[in-house]
Formats: sequence, C-alpha cells, structure tokens
Amino acid sequence: MADIPRILYCNCTYAQVVPKDVKEAVLRGLCGSQAAFDAVADLCEMSARRDPHLQQLAAEGKLKIAACYPRAVKWLFAAAQAPLAHDAVEVLNMRTQTAEEVLSALAKPELQPNLPAGKVTAEPPSAPTPG
Repeated sequence: MADIPRILYCNCTYAQVVPKDVKEAVLRGLCGSQAAFDAVADLCEMSARRDPHLQQLAAEGKLKIAACYPRAVKWLFAAAQAPLAHDAVEVLNMRTQTAEEVLSALAKPELQPNLPAGKVTAEPPSAPTPG
C-alpha cells in the first residue's frame, strides 16, 4: 500500500479561485470512486495556521494533491514548515485542468512529480546562538 500515492483534495473554500463546477465534479468523482482521500476546506488557511496535518502529509511519502498551481502548493506547504519532496508529489491544477483530467490523473497509481524546482523551501527557524 505504501506505493499508492495518498490523495489530498482542497475545496478552496475561502479564496474561491478554483471554478466551482470543477471542484464539485472532482469531489463527486472522488466520493464515487474506491479511492481513499483527504478533503480539506482550504490549504491556504491551513498554511496560515501552520496546521500540523500538512507536516504529517509531507512526511508520509507519495502524495497527489488536487488544488491549484503547483508552485502555490509548494510554497503553502513550505510556509507551514512542511516542505514537500520534489520527487514524491504531483499537483493537479483545478484552476486550469478539467475535472475529467484531474480525476483521470488521480485514478492512476503512477505518480508524475511536477513541483517546480527553484529556491530551497523554507527551513525551520534555527535556535538563537549564544552571544
């Protein structure tokens, strides 16, 4: 079971930047499937609160996330001190992809990592040096 990516669905409740019809169709499709998944109200809000659940998800391994832009998801997790592994995460963009495209990718057992490379993600604050 460890090789099967975990699925995380973001409802984008507060920012409401994902088209309503797409996110509703993706959620309906996930609910009607045999796939186990986590649904959260809003990754942005969870990041702002540094929700420990984000750290848990980041640490567990392979992860498919239905949310928005991969770069945004990468930095939301980094801001919550839960950096994602570039080779273990695939982000499906409900802002630009159709519900069918997102559901098709979520149904595949293979992972297509797509986090953008770039700056090192946020590091936990270091302890002050005595001085």
